[in-house]
Amino acid sequence: MTDDSKPDISELIERARDGDDECRNQLFGLCRSYLGFVARSQVESSLRVKVDASDLVQQTMLEAHRDFDRFKGTSEKEWLGWLRKILSNNAADFVRQYHGTAKRRARREVPFRDPADSAMHGAPEPAAGGPTPSQEFLRLEGELRVTAALAELPDDYQEVIVLRNLQRLPFSEVADRMDRSRPAVQMLWMRAIKKLQEVMINDE
Repeated sequence: MTDDSKPDISELIERARDGDDECRNQLFGLCRSYLGFVARSQVESSLRVKVDASDLVQQTMLEAHRDFDRFKGTSEKEWLGWLRKILSNNAADFVRQYHGTAKRRARREVPFRDPADSAMHGAPEPAAGGPTPSQEFLRLEGELRVTAALAELPDDYQEVIVLRNLQRLPFSEVADRMDRSRPAVQMLWMRAIKKLQEVMINDE
């Protein structure tokens, strides 16, 4: 790798396997933001609440470091797929623990619930169908490149893109989550996408 070139994941993997700790740390460092956004999309969409995904990312990074010798791939696609698999397993455990805690708390705090409540309020509006978040948006321009640019955006830009593009929620639900009107959210989303594109162009 030359000093002015972008890191090549395949080369970092190879050098990390050869015992280069600096390349190994760089390899994992490049993926932290990526895992953060994937964790948010998986956990928040499952729980339908905003959560701190940093613990989930940290657990995934620790396990990936521990089991690095088990990774047999050589490409960026294989590397990110391996990390996503570890994260998905941890996310499933996180969701189960969350729901278990919520159920225990509900039994203590709400001993009786009128069955008519669910019929009266209706089921939540479903998310948009189609591919999962990491199968579509993150792969448009290269997963690491998109998430690196996304991490540079203001928090509200990040949130609207996570909700709309990663969790694939309809604008009506994005508006509810962000406590804004639907037209305001749509305008915010358009500005966020435009800014994301600008950041990606500038980083080329």
